[in-house]
Amino acid sequence: MLSEFGPSIYIADGPTINFYGMHLSIRMVVVRLSDGRVWVWSPIPLSDALAQEVEALGPVSYIVSPNKIHHLSMGEWARRWPDARLYASPGLETKEPDLHFHAELQDAPDPGWADDIDQVIFHGSFFMEEVVFFHRASKTAIMADLIERNHPEHRSHLEREVLRIGGVLGKDGTTPIDWRMTFSDHDAARAARKTLLEWKPEQLVVAHGDCARSGATQVIEKALAWI
Repeated sequence: MLSEFGPSIYIADGPTINFYGMHLSIRMVVVRLSDGRVWVWSPIPLSDALAQEVEALGPVSYIVSPNKIHHLSMGEWARRWPDARLYASPGLETKEPDLHFHAELQDAPDPGWADDIDQVIFHGSFFMEEVVFFHRASKTAIMADLIERNHPEHRSHLEREVLRIGGVLGKDGTTPIDWRMTFSDHDAARAARKTLLEWKPEQLVVAHGDCARSGATQVIEKALAWI
């Protein structure tokens, strides 16, 4: 199930989910850190086969949620690896009090993965904040919902139109329009975008739709031009 995306970084696709009538693919990221431990981003439903592949990379030590709607499988991963530390995106700890988090993610990376992965929080929305990550060895930006590039294939005309109007259809996808409308502080969002672009990512992993194997800085700059 794991697919290598670059040096020490892997992705795995999960089952299609129904999100307010839209059928969305989901994706997770696994990074083998330079110290041999494993970092997991937005975990998908766990199977024995996936667990064995992940365990073959090293001990699962960190499980992170990029935003407060990307957390649904964290509990089962925590039960499988009880020694792993769970990290909440802003607002998630209040939303999910039954999950036992080690800490809430900040703009600065945790020391456990700071040698390999950088991060920044997109502030400015009164609805939700997202933590964006950058894996240095593979020059990969990792984004959940700030950029969606949902496949147009195998969808009804109505579903394609809804995704198109929402701005999240195909390789020109951007941030969902309903979330964009909740950003009241664009200066804060611009500061995060500046940090992200200064990393000069060459690759992009998104949770929903097509990733980019090259030209990621240009893809991100275009997708987040609304900020």
